[in-house]
Amino acid sequence: MSQTVSRKDEHVRISLEKDVAADHNYWDDVKLIHNALPEINKNEIDFSTKLFGKKLGAPLIIAGMTGGYDKAKKINENLAIAAEKYQIGMGVGSQRAALEKLELKDTYSIIRDYDIPLRFANIGASQIVLWGHKKTLENAQKMIDMIDGHVFVICLNFLQEAVQFEGESNAKGCFDAIKKLAEDLGTPVVVKESGAGISYNVAERLSKTKISGIDVGGAGGTSFAAIEHYRAEIRDDKLHERGGKTFWNWGIPTPTSILEAGDATNWKLPIIATGGIRNGLDSAKALALGASCAGIAHALLKPATDSKEATISVVDAIIKEIRAAMFLVGADKVSKMADIGVDLWI
Repeated sequence: MSQTVSRKDEHVRISLEKDVAADHNYWDDVKLIHNALPEINKNEIDFSTKLFGKKLGAPLIIAGMTGGYDKAKKINENLAIAAEKYQIGMGVGSQRAALEKLELKDTYSIIRDYDIPLRFANIGASQIVLWGHKKTLENAQKMIDMIDGHVFVICLNFLQEAVQFEGESNAKGCFDAIKKLAEDLGTPVVVKESGAGISYNVAERLSKTKISGIDVGGAGGTSFAAIEHYRAEIRDDKLHERGGKTFWNWGIPTPTSILEAGDATNWKLPIIATGGIRNGLDSAKALALGASCAGIAHALLKPATDSKEATISVVDAIIKEIRAAMFLVGADKVSKMADIGVDLWI
């Protein structure tokens, strides 16, 4: 088994077996304003929304989590079954492994077997710098074709790379690589952070490119520094074990990042809110802050390793919670959520 594959396996296993959450979940600092006279009927709330030209049954995306090792195929299939049932978006983990070992392709491409309205391909930002523009275009198209993707995600995961013992902390030239790819790919490009958030300044710079959206991936949920802390602990690597602990809570809180990214782009780009969202109430809070969709990962990982029934059950509960929250604030359409009152203590 290659180092890449074992790393992916370790990430999932540690996420399931260890407490890798940030010390504070910032969604607890956001309060929706209760409407005692909502004047709407709960069962008449319109959940449908559009993102990147695709209609979704609910404002929810199963964020890219895994792929590239044997067990990932079943995880992604269970997630895909739920995404099809509720007509929500779905991403996969970094597809680099399948480019290097074609026999791993089906751990990602399994999601093509399901009617998912919005599919997200995925690669790390440092990789596109190392590849160069021509090779990046070729590989991006291979990754899109692999899952019949509608959107191509460039993942900014430099916190994880910085504390990982085999990390690739190469960020020089990253912005130009993103800019050129967004201009030339022909598929919408989304820039996504992985747990450390997008600041106002970064969002402002990105808004001057031709990217199609931003996934803020803020702090408050899974800490990838924590995951690397435990990976280093397994190897008795004291240096990187310490580094993971030191940077455990690094990052911009997701709610703050939504507001900063939105203000920086004048809300002209769709904002996807991932980072610490545990349930439908957190998802509704993200919508109220201005996000176009909420993205959920860790809350679905355990059920997706168990069964399709468990995965469906959790997604169903999350969607019902979004509906309840929308009812309680008096919003009968997703588009109205950004107009309701929010209290924010961050």
